[in-house]
Amino acid sequence: MDVQLEVESVVQQIVAFATSYGLQIVGAILILLFGRLAAGFSRRSVRKFLNFRHVDKAIVSFVSSLVYFVILTVTVLAALSKFGIQTTSFIAVLGAAGFAVGLALQGSLSNFAAGVLILLFRPFKIGDSINAAGVEGSVQDIHLFVTEIATADNIQVIVPNSAIMSGTIMNLTGYDRRRLDVVMIVGAAASLDEVRELVRGVLDQDQDVLKTPAPEVLVNGLGAGSVELIVRLWVPATKHGAMQPKLTEALKDAFAEAQVVPPPPPLQIVRLERDEVQ
Repeated sequence: MDVQLEVESVVQQIVAFATSYGLQIVGAILILLFGRLAAGFSRRSVRKFLNFRHVDKAIVSFVSSLVYFVILTVTVLAALSKFGIQTTSFIAVLGAAGFAVGLALQGSLSNFAAGVLILLFRPFKIGDSINAAGVEGSVQDIHLFVTEIATADNIQVIVPNSAIMSGTIMNLTGYDRRRLDVVMIVGAAASLDEVRELVRGVLDQDQDVLKTPAPEVLVNGLGAGSVELIVRLWVPATKHGAMQPKLTEALKDAFAEAQVVPPPPPLQIVRLERDEVQ
């Protein structure tokens, strides 16, 4: 009899609990199911949208996962509220923890935020030549916290993303073409028309010199018995660095072959000692 009474007591307690909290339990289960479905749908939608925008895979994975877990957190809090549990304290604890973590990781978070902006807005991409944060070189890799740059002499430089985004970014290969200025000095007696024809002949033979805009040969200054000319032309951005020495050498050889009047040698100042003057 005692066992029967205990079983009946347990059943009564279960019935009373189900009667009192049955609707809350069903509501909480429905909220959890709906929230999980909504989180999964949102994650897939965000991932599809970012992939359509050709966003970096690391950003796609992070943002989609962040959206998923944020929605799940809100869902759990909503389910707990169905049982009369005060979720305000949970939210306060999460907010305080987030604030503390933010202060502790302030530098890292700023680098992370800058990395997200770089990967989203793409002011440069891997392979571009840039000048940013006082470093000039070719971009080797873009991470969430740092960007790896190789300088012209092949030195690996790791630059924090916040340093890049907080200053001016010069993308040297951002456009297809760049202007190149080559300075030449000839004697004042040289015929400028002949020099221009000679320069145009050298430039016409180089396939890397763009025809539009057309190259120009301009007088840049006058010296003592010399004329400084500036050869202004446009070249592909990726070949800008190699074109300067190549064209300078080609023009120097062409001037020598055509016997263009060279500039006079610099004056030699001779200093006489006092006893030599006497």
